[in-house]
Amino acid sequence: MKDGSRQTAAPRIANRAAFHDFFIEAKLECGIALVGSEVKSLRLGHCQLKESFARIDGRELFLYGCHIDPYANASTYNHDPVRPRKLLVHRRELRKLEESVDRGGMTLIPLAVYFKDGRAKVELGVAHGKKQHDKRDSIKRREQDRDIRRAMTRRE
Repeated sequence: MKDGSRQTAAPRIANRAAFHDFFIEAKLECGIALVGSEVKSLRLGHCQLKESFARIDGRELFLYGCHIDPYANASTYNHDPVRPRKLLVHRRELRKLEESVDRGGMTLIPLAVYFKDGRAKVELGVAHGKKQHDKRDSIKRREQDRDIRRAMTRRE
């Protein structure tokens, strides 16, 4: 940029609750079909993935429940914040996802939304839900790892 202004990178919007609520078996990167005001809003980091999920409808993959805030500077023709959005995957990847979900107890959860080479991407996780005792075990293990790291840094 010649005028001296700096271009900031678009933030990576992560679904941190997904790792708390689900066991992630596999990950897949896929594109997302967006309208212009959604892209501008995503570049500002205005997206919530907490209650969103992906589902295979027919021969297509859609993202439901993802809230992308309306872009403030858009005209009156702004987008619907929670509309279903088409995810772009190859046919063979869609077949693999369908087999994984049909196995039983598995669901498709968006883990992150980010930009790669100027294109919006969604990282999907094939996951199954944790029970309450699994969540407690995960928290306990994380605290034990943190205590071990603290002890190691004090010892050095």
